[in-house]
Formats: sequence, structure tokens, C-alpha cells
Amino acid sequence: MPGTPRHDKEMITKAKASLLKTSDPLERIRLQCLTKGSAGIKGLGRLFRIIDVNNTRTLDFKEFLRGLRVYSVVIEEEEAKQLFQLFDKDGSGKLDFDEFIFMLRPPMSQARKEIVLKAFQKIDKTGNGVVTVDDLRGVYSGQHHPKYLNGEWTEDQVFRAFLENFDSFYDRDGKVTTDEFMNYYAGVSASIDTDAYFILMMKNAWQL
Repeated sequence: MPGTPRHDKEMITKAKASLLKTSDPLERIRLQCLTKGSAGIKGLGRLFRIIDVNNTRTLDFKEFLRGLRVYSVVIEEEEAKQLFQLFDKDGSGKLDFDEFIFMLRPPMSQARKEIVLKAFQKIDKTGNGVVTVDDLRGVYSGQHHPKYLNGEWTEDQVFRAFLENFDSFYDRDGKVTTDEFMNYYAGVSASIDTDAYFILMMKNAWQL
């Protein structure tokens, strides 16, 4: 149900090609995230949350730069400083990383955002803004998965593997928030040229 491997491959190819042409620091970070696949931007957000040990949802410059370096984002320190200052609107020396990640998302039309939100709301049975294995029961069947059919996995293991499509390498917590879901599909969206095709893909994938 997530974006197909073909979408990911197309998006990665497109991001690598665009990376050679842009000089904008924010765009370069965005494209470097997208070369890691559809979950690339979400992965950077997860890493920032790990670095934010005090759970303030903010980072100082050293933490921000460290996060970019750990995520293998190539950027000059001076460029990173300029970006940091751009997002540190009140001059507090802190950057709101949720806002930064939001700005990293490839632009999506309102129609695309609405269909992604509709898909998330369908699987978020509790309506609490977080999708877990429990939410998937009755919405997504794991009984057709090859590893379920051959007895290697239980259906819950299929569900967990499914959620890992949206999860970051740095924090596989088996939970997907609305923002993470949106970040993931913003990546998928970057490989699809028309709204009509994207919406059709989402409708078919999630039976909307």
C-alpha cells in the first residue's frame, strides 16, 4: 500500500539529477533526503527527535549540524548556519525542527494533501493521530503476504513490516504519525507528475 519500489526508484533518480543543478541550501538538503527514498525526509525528522533528548522539539546549531552530518547530508557549515538563522525567527538560538521538516517536504497540491490525509484517517481507527499494528487490524489484511502464507510470519509481523515502510532506520518504533505519513507521501508525490495519477494511485492502494 505504500508507494511502490518503482515510484521510489524514479524519485531517487529524479532527486539525484536535480541535486546536480541546484545551489539553494534548503533544496539541496531536501533532495539529499529524497535520494534515501520516500521515507528520507521523515527519517531526518526522526533523527532530530532522537538528538532532542530534552523533548523540546527544538535544536541548537550544534545539534542541528550534528543531525545533518549523521544523516550524511553534505552541506557547508556556513550554509547550515544561514539556514539555521532563517528558521530561528526569534533569535533564541533554537530551531523548531518540526517547522524545518515541514519546509523540507516537496510541495504537494491541496488535492494530493487531502487524499493522503483521507488514507491516514481510514487506517487511524482510534483517531488519535498515530497508526499502530492495532489500527491495521480489519483495515489491512496481512494474510496474502508470502511470509504469512508459508508460515514464516504471523499477521502481526506482517503488520509491523508494513509499518516499517514508513519508519526511519534511526527509530523503528512501529508507530506512524500524521506528519510522518504526510512526509512519506510527499516523497512518493515527488516522482509522480500529475495530480490525477497520484490520486488514482492512492485510491487504489487504500481502497478509498
